Amino acid sequence: MDIKLSTQPYKGTRDFYPREMKLRNWFFGKIRKSLECACFDEYDGPMLESLDLYAAKSGEELAKEQTYNFTDRGGRSLAIRPEMTPTVARMVAAKMGELNYPLKWFCISNMYRYERPQRGRLREFWQLNVDIFGCDTFEADLDVIESAVSLLRAFGADETMFRVHINNRRFFNDAIAAIAGTDVEGSRKVSKVVDRKNKVPRENYEADLKALGLDDEQIAKIDALYKMDVREATALCPDSVGAKELTALFDALEKTGLLKYCMFDFGIIRGLDYYTGTVFEVFDEAPENNRAMFGGGRYDNLVGLFVKNAKISGVGYGMGDVTLENFLTTHGLVPDLDNEGVKVLVTRFDDVPLEAYTALVDTMREGGVRAALYLGSKKFGKQIDFAAKENYSHVVIMGGSELAEGMVKIKNLATREETVVAHEALADFFANKTATSISYDALMEGKA
Repeated sequence: MDIKLSTQPYKGTRDFYPREMKLRNWFFGKIRKSLECACFDEYDGPMLESLDLYAAKSGEELAKEQTYNFTDRGGRSLAIRPEMTPTVARMVAAKMGELNYPLKWFCISNMYRYERPQRGRLREFWQLNVDIFGCDTFEADLDVIESAVSLLRAFGADETMFRVHINNRRFFNDAIAAIAGTDVEGSRKVSKVVDRKNKVPRENYEADLKALGLDDEQIAKIDALYKMDVREATALCPDSVGAKELTALFDALEKTGLLKYCMFDFGIIRGLDYYTGTVFEVFDEAPENNRAMFGGGRYDNLVGLFVKNAKISGVGYGMGDVTLENFLTTHGLVPDLDNEGVKVLVTRFDDVPLEAYTALVDTMREGGVRAALYLGSKKFGKQIDFAAKENYSHVVIMGGSELAEGMVKIKNLATREETVVAHEALADFFANKTATSISYDALMEGKA
């Protein structure tokens, strides 16, 4: 029986045709340039990790419900990576005595999570991870936040388009303990409720807190914290280590001019269990896309999972490509990627041997010019149509007479201008030249 296979990709994944790849490569290139300018080094790790790695530090929900996991032929429980932080912590632990601290690392890797696809969230996604290891003070927190701001600014974003919401897990625990009289575990349970505050109805939020033993007065005190600035909030627990960390960080943000991009937000928790200090999320300020795009924080104890008594702190963040693309599109920050600059198609005629054309292409490529030979033997008009549809800026024309004279015609598809040059001058002609591609529709309408 014949089986009809679907042409659609697996739910929650995407096909990247050349146009989509062009967009992805463009913003990955911007990201790399921004982070390399800040002296971050790129790394990567394996797609497969032990399932225990995520169960131990990412939380049971992620490990059991959101990973693609399986048992291999050797009986080992493995997972396709749903995030990168446990992997990079493992890598640092493996060579902790050989590395030069502080480390400033980043990667752009694809991840998989089994969850319901929705706007900004797919099952397969590419994620930027930025981390600093080996710096215990707020300066590392400041550096990673500054890198996130600089990265968005590199795309043309300004303070009206996004805001960094900042909190501190140590301060959160101390504040909840002071209000509700809880221990560390009790504060952790409250944090889980606060983390999903904006995802559930208000009555559910209150019911969940009351189920943990909080009364109306205590809930009201927590609510008040959501409206406070950092000075008001930290004054409630002045002896808290987290409060002091927050104060130092916000003082530095103000002095470095970054405060206009940032704000204190007691409701920022970050759901993963390994965060211990500063936590932050970056929100899109556009009303039509007003959501958290990405975030991160400090995880002082993660390397210790692999090496007993290890004292290597870490702070970092992760940014998904889907949410970044939504942000850039919403704010009109994606350039015209169809304008590819100088891109040359060598057209063909039957009275010229193939090797004569390939010699022209080779000459241009050796000179750093993007060039291709038209494949096939269609009529000249069809070759011009092809060049316009594929965003070529110029075509090179050489028939038998031009070959005999050692000359070629160069046609600019945007201006319709034609220039005659010698074969050996082709690369020089295009050197330092800029060009605007002509759209296919404009060509067909005779607007060029």
